[in-house]
Amino acid sequence: MRVVRPVGEGAVLLEWTSVPEALAGRKARAVAAHLESRPPGGVREWTLGARSLLVVFEPERFDEPAFVSAAASWENDFAAIAEGARHEIPVCYGGAGGIDLEELAAERGISPEAFAQMHSAAEYRVAFLGFAPGFAYLTGLPAPLAAARLATPRVHVPWGSVAIGGPYTGVYPDAGPGGWRLIGRSPSALFDARRRPPALLSPGDRVRFVPIEEWKFAALAASRGLRG
Repeated sequence: MRVVRPVGEGAVLLEWTSVPEALAGRKARAVAAHLESRPPGGVREWTLGARSLLVVFEPERFDEPAFVSAAASWENDFAAIAEGARHEIPVCYGGAGGIDLEELAAERGISPEAFAQMHSAAEYRVAFLGFAPGFAYLTGLPAPLAAARLATPRVHVPWGSVAIGGPYTGVYPDAGPGGWRLIGRSPSALFDARRRPPALLSPGDRVRFVPIEEWKFAALAASRGLRG
């Protein structure tokens, strides 16, 4: 069941709240694919959410009823969704960059190495971007690894921190506050304003994490001019 909500005079939100999140995400991406290939007049931009699609438009040029009608058929056209790119992201698990790994592993009765192996063995898909530029919410986390966010977020989380928040995993592109549980650190540049597009990951992309040792993390970070 799709819900249509007006957002002010220049935006409309489509939400799929009564279907599984993975299916809701596919429906949102299918509509976005049609907007990308043939945007209706007056559309300015759109943003994917976990279960939603926000479309921003110019009120004087946008035919909202026609768009809502068309979206009802577009949302089931999964063939319109482009195959996402594949990425391998190196991760140094545990240590100073993964200060929550031992605790999370102990809570599950497994070793930190087993926890890291389960995390790196899975294939993830980018559901949507949010929170910070280039921050991708990745689905596909094995259920036993899901972890609640901290009750009180940390004031400072280093760039490249690989983390778990509820059923999602992700990588902090830059330093800042955060409440996800930290299990490792990656030297990959998830966001670079000089790059086109600036964000490394896009909705629909597939991601695998590749374990690396601490010395390799330091070498890769230094080669990319990343510090801190």
